[in-house]
Amino acid sequence: MSEKKAHIITIGNEKGGTGKSTLAMHLATFLLNEGMRVAIIDTDGRQGTVSKYIENRLKFLKENHLALKMPQLVTVTPRDDYTEITNHISEIDLMVEELCRQNDAIIIDTPGAKNYLFETAHQLADTLITPIGDSLIDLNVLSYSDNTRYKAGHYAQFIWDIKKYRAQKGKLPLNWIVVGNRVSALNSRNKTLFFEQLKHISGIYGFRVADGIKERVIYKELFWQGLTVLDLNTAGLKNRLSLSHLAAKQEIRALAEFICPQS
Repeated sequence: MSEKKAHIITIGNEKGGTGKSTLAMHLATFLLNEGMRVAIIDTDGRQGTVSKYIENRLKFLKENHLALKMPQLVTVTPRDDYTEITNHISEIDLMVEELCRQNDAIIIDTPGAKNYLFETAHQLADTLITPIGDSLIDLNVLSYSDNTRYKAGHYAQFIWDIKKYRAQKGKLPLNWIVVGNRVSALNSRNKTLFFEQLKHISGIYGFRVADGIKERVIYKELFWQGLTVLDLNTAGLKNRLSLSHLAAKQEIRALAEFICPQS
């Protein structure tokens, strides 16, 4: 691939249900509101959550005669014929190269299980965002302990391979950020231990820890309208704001500014 203009942000975790698509849409909205041109690549084409999110957004805006900023969407579905994979990866590289000429940022939403699209999305990343639930079980994808020392989980091992790949290709080091997502609003010993362990292993495996995003019903409700909490101060939607919505909006803005401090 030739030198690109856009910054590529991949949202990945080798586990489903961590809120990757919701995070992708909110981050895209933040960047659009900052005046950037943004594309979203949905590499989870079979599930298609972020594609459906944008479809819902288009429908809601049309029905309510509203104008909100939209990311460019490209949906990629994995090939079933394994003999086509090499050619498909080459096609994706060319597509990303073209999108990079047209946009300032590209956000790649990944499947919840490893396949060649999952691997390609990680190889393309300049910044990797890994949302993770506030559970010690979920933490196992990054690290676990055998009571004597920490050992890398399967996802952390995979990211180590991605970092080696980037070094071999002469690319800049991967900017890896882990964020607690769908975090319980209730304080608990498990939650406290989770974040203590997360911050401890960040130094071992080379990622930064962002403040968590709480579990809120508003994120699920907005999906069906294709909206994000960042849209709720827009003309025609201001009456939807509540204290909970304002808190959610502040969480998203804080996370986006942590990820994109130059914005």
